[in-house]
Amino acid sequence: MRLPALRHRDGHHARVTYEELFFDLVYVFAVTQLSHHLLHHLDLAGVLQTLVLWFAVWLGWQYACWVSNWFDPEAPRIRGLMFATMLLALLMSSSIPEAFADRAWVFAGAYATMQVGRTAFVLIEVGPTHPLAPNFRRMLAWVGISACFWLAGAAAEGNVRLGLWAMAVACEYVSPMFGFAFPGMGRSHTREWTIEGGHLAERCQLFVIVALGETLLATGGVLSEVEHWRLEVVSAVLATFAGTLAMWWLYFGISSRDATAAITHSDDPGRMGANFHYVHALLIAGIIATAVGNDLVMDHPGAAVTVVYATVMVAGPLIYLLGSALYKRVVYGHAPRSHLLGAAALLMLGLVMPWMHLLAAGWLTSMVLLGVGLLDTRLKRRSQQRQG
Repeated sequence: MRLPALRHRDGHHARVTYEELFFDLVYVFAVTQLSHHLLHHLDLAGVLQTLVLWFAVWLGWQYACWVSNWFDPEAPRIRGLMFATMLLALLMSSSIPEAFADRAWVFAGAYATMQVGRTAFVLIEVGPTHPLAPNFRRMLAWVGISACFWLAGAAAEGNVRLGLWAMAVACEYVSPMFGFAFPGMGRSHTREWTIEGGHLAERCQLFVIVALGETLLATGGVLSEVEHWRLEVVSAVLATFAGTLAMWWLYFGISSRDATAAITHSDDPGRMGANFHYVHALLIAGIIATAVGNDLVMDHPGAAVTVVYATVMVAGPLIYLLGSALYKRVVYGHAPRSHLLGAAALLMLGLVMPWMHLLAAGWLTSMVLLGVGLLDTRLKRRSQQRQG
């Protein structure tokens, strides 16, 4: 009898494999596509479209992440599954610019095939009697319903497509909150999700690196295409680099190691792992939105800030701070005051931005993020001193 290709659990931190690192490279491209889509559609419809597309990208990666946590990516069958999923993710990402136009069927078809196909493969892999089988049967039911909405949306147009695809996203994003509860199938419980916490935390951290790396690549790309490196262009690059560095600091310089320890030693790593994924959807959405603001600053540093530009410039860092605060609440049990102060500063900054140019706005938002990082570091250091 063939045994399922599950990861060997020996009580040690399961490493992230080269197969998983290779798989994540597709998402560098996906993040780039999303930020460019939003940059070229800076209106309400464009924001809603980008949001739906982002959740699809994130859910495709998230479900793959859970599978590679349970199953051994170095096993030939699982490796083949990952590479097939990788190809579908590449097709999906390539169709993002025209997903709400001529390539809706490519986007929806690639995504639905990826989600349904992977889940069905895992069910066959574990067999009907394995403890994981009931969870994946419920999951298959939900991704099957979601696939119907995706395909129906591809057949529709305009706001109807947007609404159907939003329903598809909701099916897959909300159903895990209720244990994939489905009529006649019962529901799963997070304590049954016997994940390896350290591995899952590391995968989330690597996705943040992917998103931040895309931001740096975009910054370098803009600078390389500028014929004359004027002072304002160099200043714009420094401002965007400072903001990216601040986002890295808030995540990796302060809480990433504590997050790994928290989920590894949790009594219910399944629940904490699910919370990690929900929070990281916000964190990386903030990075994508911030990258759009960075592009505006670097392309037009001397331009006046319009209301739309001010909204974009504030929204990215604000979403990131919100995600970071929720992330630290999951890790430490409370949200840091520094993030609330930073959010308030960004909102006040947004009110006065229409009276300045984009370069100044870029520097000010970056300084707010750097200030939050500095304050957060000091507060954590004081807390450690009191505990010591």
